[in-house]
Amino acid sequence: MKVSDIKDILQAEVLTGEENFNLDVFAACGSDLMSDVMAYVKDNVVLLTGLINPQVVRTAEMMDIKLIVFIRGKRPEEKIIEMAQEKEITIMTTKDPMFIACGKLYSAGLTERGVWD
Repeated sequence: MKVSDIKDILQAEVLTGEENFNLDVFAACGSDLMSDVMAYVKDNVVLLTGLINPQVVRTAEMMDIKLIVFIRGKRPEEKIIEMAQEKEITIMTTKDPMFIACGKLYSAGLTERGVWD
């Protein structure tokens, strides 16, 4: 699934990173625990989270995650958006809660597990 498809499915607002719209995403990981993301996440995932702190972008960079979707309409501070721009990470926000956002992506075909067993 393309990053642009995820934007449409979640009716998300893009805050930065339109240059990644043609990247492929194969799985989703919904988590507010960045330690779990670092321990278990696979390649080519979208990270859905309710956290809006710099650690989210740092974790995404370490795990080579190119798309972060903030849920429940949360918007990070401008410095976090700028940090993501520097690291070429796309940031979106959706009004959906975690369960609904993950369910929409699963129903649209993003069915591969986003974490290692």
